[in-house]
Amino acid sequence: MTKLKKICVFCGSSDGNDANITKAATHLGTVLAEREISLVYGAAKIGVMGTVAKAVLEQKGTVIGIIPNFLKKKEVVHLGLTELITTDNMHDRKLKMQEISDGFIALPGGFGTLEELFEIITWLQLGLHAKPIGLLNVNHFYDPLLELLENMVRNGFITMESYELLLVATTSEALLEKMEQFKPPKFPHWLNEERT
Repeated sequence: MTKLKKICVFCGSSDGNDANITKAATHLGTVLAEREISLVYGAAKIGVMGTVAKAVLEQKGTVIGIIPNFLKKKEVVHLGLTELITTDNMHDRKLKMQEISDGFIALPGGFGTLEELFEIITWLQLGLHAKPIGLLNVNHFYDPLLELLENMVRNGFITMESYELLLVATTSEALLEKMEQFKPPKFPHWLNEERT
């Protein structure tokens, strides 16, 4: 059983045009706070990101925002967070997110959300961490992505074992349950086996 004390949420800095996504983001934030799971996220006050953070804070939960200096200057940062961590650049931001989080959830978003999701799952595939990664598939938003990943499996670019590293559910509760039951894979045999 994986103990989840801090979960990093990747999601859009825009609201999108589907009210179901905003509703799901609010519900996820509420559930995290109720379970005393701290939210780690990109520190923005706008978009889906801001919605999740607001929901956690309204339930008296803990929110840790991590933002690079150049974004902080654009006045998008949420100033009411429990803790705000500033980094020099985007890479350091993602590294810090990985270091302090016990798991990761991707809500709907754009390029940045996908980039963060795929980097963190690649790190898991390479054995750089052993933390669960969840995809909250709100209102079938990620169906086309899952179809693409399945096509990658069929074409031999992703193994089924790697494909199954991404935990998928349509509700926050179901996703958290899968993440709590997650068992990390063995370190890939094709990498340096002398790695410590």
